[in-house]
Amino acid sequence: MRTNSSFVVSDIESFKEGLLLWAQQYDDVLWLDGNGHKNRYGSFDALLAVDALTLLQTDSEEAFEKLKEYQVLTNDYIFGYLSYDLKNDVERLFSKNADHLHFPELYFFQPKKIIKIIGDTVSFDYLRMVDDEIQSDFKAISGGDTFNVGEGSATKNIRIKLRIFKDEYFRQVQQMLAHIHRGDIYEANFCQEFYAEDTKIHPYRTYQRLNAISKAPFAAFLKMYDKFLLSASPERYLRKEGDKIISQPIKGTAKRSQQDSADAKLVSALQNDPKERAENIMIVDLVRNDLSKHAIKGSVQVEELCEVYTFEQVHQMISTVVAEVAPGANPVDLVKGTFPMGSMTGAPKVSAMKIIEELEAFKRGLYSGAVGYFTPDGDFDFNVVIRSILYNASEEYVSYSVGGAITAKAVAEKEYEECLLKAKAMREVLES
Repeated sequence: MRTNSSFVVSDIESFKEGLLLWAQQYDDVLWLDGNGHKNRYGSFDALLAVDALTLLQTDSEEAFEKLKEYQVLTNDYIFGYLSYDLKNDVERLFSKNADHLHFPELYFFQPKKIIKIIGDTVSFDYLRMVDDEIQSDFKAISGGDTFNVGEGSATKNIRIKLRIFKDEYFRQVQQMLAHIHRGDIYEANFCQEFYAEDTKIHPYRTYQRLNAISKAPFAAFLKMYDKFLLSASPERYLRKEGDKIISQPIKGTAKRSQQDSADAKLVSALQNDPKERAENIMIVDLVRNDLSKHAIKGSVQVEELCEVYTFEQVHQMISTVVAEVAPGANPVDLVKGTFPMGSMTGAPKVSAMKIIEELEAFKRGLYSGAVGYFTPDGDFDFNVVIRSILYNASEEYVSYSVGGAITAKAVAEKEYEECLLKAKAMREVLES
């Protein structure tokens, strides 16, 4: 059982900054921030979960079954993530590429303390065992108390390395194109890793810099003791709201211009680019197929097709696919039936994942997985983990990965340039 108390805050931006700083005292933290983006399917402006009462972490073997049991057992809010390599639990697949981050493949926790921001109202949703701390926590956060973020010295002059070099990237793309021309697949998302070894960063401060320059609608800060996700994700994977499920895949990226007229031309060019539209429509078809596995017959609809949205760093082409599910449908089954998200795999999905595993040079892990939460009512909301920095503090290893859709019309040089564009914000905050 939880106790809920609400407060009106006059300076919500200062409160948000103090809130995330206050959260650093805990070992288990998940912060989700909409950064002011108004999404018709959003239910908060920001959401924080801290201080695990119980938790589940596991590898991919029977991971979704374990999650289903945990979700039923807690009958409460649970927050966490699904790594990309849970594909091995969904299909008869495997992950053989090197893992340098060593994150659990699935992680969820039941927080003692949940704090939600909607407009200028802050709601504290605490388990009864800690509800006597609501008033003191609110005063500490809003009173400008000084909190120790527990961060030592950071590495100066971080040296970022490429897991594969440009020539190797071109060769792998050519192999993927050969699969496409043979008819093995129509499209696949090919990714590459950038990393730094023997490196220390300030996770909280690095996230704040990344968020400031990206202002993404599905931003996230995750702390699991010594492991961190700093995410500026623009993409929703899947949301359940009552009997409705919503997916909003992204395919199609264009750079921004500082001049309004040039920026408008970039939007128009993306909107009308036949290759980008083809990529997006292929993934929309895949998502429709995934949602239909559990949807009420005839309920799958495309609400938006190839709409261009503008963010701080890039323009993105986004579609919105919705469906109705039967009352009482198991939420974990709904996630499993659509995982991993089509925008990060390709089509047909299983064939694309097999080829991805052969050609990529790193284990994706949490990258291109999903971060979010389940509610006691069986609703949920998850982002897609892209535009993100992953950090293992104990092993002093920092990583960020980027990718792009390879189709029959793909040009390796242009795909490589798109990867560098997507990587720009992460590189900037790490090298600053």
